[in-house]
Amino acid sequence: MERSIQRPRPLLAAMSVVAGLLGGCASTSTPATSAATASAEEISDPLEGMNRFIFSVNLAGDKLVLRPAAELYRFAVPKVGRDMVRNFLDNLESPVILANDLFQGEFERAVTTSSRFVINSTIGFAGIADPASNMGFVRHEEDFGQTLGSYGVGSGPYLMLPIFGPSTVRDAGGKVVDHFLDPVNYYARNTDRDYLTLVRSGMSAVDSRERAIETLDDIERSSIDFYATIRSLYLQRRAADIRNGEAPAFPDIEMTEAPKGNATAAMKSE
Repeated sequence: MERSIQRPRPLLAAMSVVAGLLGGCASTSTPATSAATASAEEISDPLEGMNRFIFSVNLAGDKLVLRPAAELYRFAVPKVGRDMVRNFLDNLESPVILANDLFQGEFERAVTTSSRFVINSTIGFAGIADPASNMGFVRHEEDFGQTLGSYGVGSGPYLMLPIFGPSTVRDAGGKVVDHFLDPVNYYARNTDRDYLTLVRSGMSAVDSRERAIETLDDIERSSIDFYATIRSLYLQRRAADIRNGEAPAFPDIEMTEAPKGNATAAMKSE
């Protein structure tokens, strides 16, 4: 069992915020970008004109609403308080992560997720603390889009969703499934407390945006085409998510001795 907490790298933390511009579905625990590549040939963006327009609207909303709210949050709430909010929100996501662990047949990861939820919900004071990480139960992310990808379902065309930001046809459908899998949303719908979902989404959006203020600024300043950069980062992140952060598989290579002593690489076909 891993003993170190997998914290998001700044670039992907920022990518997750962009994925939830003005929304509360951002996630910040993602694998390293080096674990995935998204070449131009792999990018399917037939709706690029529409996507760019939606991106510009989302970005304007971020500058007018979300970023100022994140800056106010940083100013008003000390870091220890912000960490408690993040821990609480992470804990609420555990049932959906657990369901997708099971859907993928990742039973060891399911044990980790369920253990984290029980520990943090009890001795972690309803999730505001994260003692499970110190016990070796490392948090990971799963969603139904990843589940579909793990079974070979293609991502489909790239989409820029209003409010929710970067997605694909597969991942957008996965968001709908995850919404109905979430017990908090179920409780809110069936008790006429829909405001709970909105409050949670707003908290998550502001919290995620606050943690990536500087990094997102750096990405925007250094990008020749901010839209294309965000698109590439999103697709890289999702490819790595589906592999659980593992590097892409390459054919095994074994060295054989040629007749004149030259080493040649023989590819083993699987």
